[in-house]
Amino acid sequence: MNFHFSVFSLTLVLLIPVACTGQPTADEIDAPHPKLTTDLDPIPQIGKYLVEIFEDTKGGLWFGTMSKGVARYDGQALSYLTTQDGLSNNAVVSIVEDAAGNIWLGTQAGLSKYDGESITRYTVKNDLDHNRISKLLIDSKGNFWVGTWGGVYLFNGSLFSKFDLPKPEVSLHWYQNTMNWVTDIKEDSNGNIWFARDGYGACRYDGKTFTHFTKKEGLPSNNVTAIQEDARGNVWFTSRVAEKDAPVAESRAGEGGLSKFDGESITQFTEVKGLSKNDSYFLYCDQRGDLWIGANGLGVYRHDGDTFQLFEGTDRMDLSTGMGVQSILEDQQGRFWFGLSGGLFRLKEDKIINVNQKGPWE
Repeated sequence: MNFHFSVFSLTLVLLIPVACTGQPTADEIDAPHPKLTTDLDPIPQIGKYLVEIFEDTKGGLWFGTMSKGVARYDGQALSYLTTQDGLSNNAVVSIVEDAAGNIWLGTQAGLSKYDGESITRYTVKNDLDHNRISKLLIDSKGNFWVGTWGGVYLFNGSLFSKFDLPKPEVSLHWYQNTMNWVTDIKEDSNGNIWFARDGYGACRYDGKTFTHFTKKEGLPSNNVTAIQEDARGNVWFTSRVAEKDAPVAESRAGEGGLSKFDGESITQFTEVKGLSKNDSYFLYCDQRGDLWIGANGLGVYRHDGDTFQLFEGTDRMDLSTGMGVQSILEDQQGRFWFGLSGGLFRLKEDKIINVNQKGPWE
């Protein structure tokens, strides 16, 4: 059955002090500049953990990995940018393109800009958490938002200004220490900016006030991992099980999964296998308006507004690690791409197949 809860709004004064200067931690050691014909895996994967997929305005596909930097497929060839080319770090967790066509790469050691020829590095702050980027967003007004493991910043092209998010009243486990990790930043159709945090739930910013969404308002978990508005104006959340961070194995069960806010109340989906009491890290709305949801250890769901269709783990999809789906993209040609713990995959008819350094791309 579904559960419904009400939501309240909190108004705060916005303070933005100025400071000058994706995802789980990489489980791979940084590799040297990869060659397309060699890999530790007998099948040369684009990356063992592929956590970001982005399409630029020219139709080029970019794939953020956790140890090989960023890979780019231009329709004919695959190439890489790594620290040897000037990247801040080889763990690339978020990618955006600005109005001038520059590609911005959020890494776990700072921000990098690629202008098509060279890379410029930017440091948010010198401490680890604030320089460990997790999400980038350039909104409809041109504001450049930078989410980190230490909070949110606005970036003007050279300097970072801290954007203070209010803290809701929540109960935290004694072992939780990632509450300031901003896991997602999205803009909805009304111009509101949404922030997901790993311990403080989610909040909506309308330019003046903040509205909090936590377990108190109906979320299954305060460890929100992704936010997505659908074609009907509903806002969806995925979350992870906070208790999985507990030092004692017997205490690692709890609530997490999918929920939906329809503007008035929040609905949980406890009857759908893998979408409750489970980690889910990614949401995506395709061109048709269908919602795609990653269900860790199970596969990926497509929701058409009425039913949930499950695409289970097949081929090389490594779901046993519990990391599951990290990124989803429908490109300009209507092809669906999936980044998982196991490599790059795409949808071919009703099957999800592996795409390695040699393809198949079509």
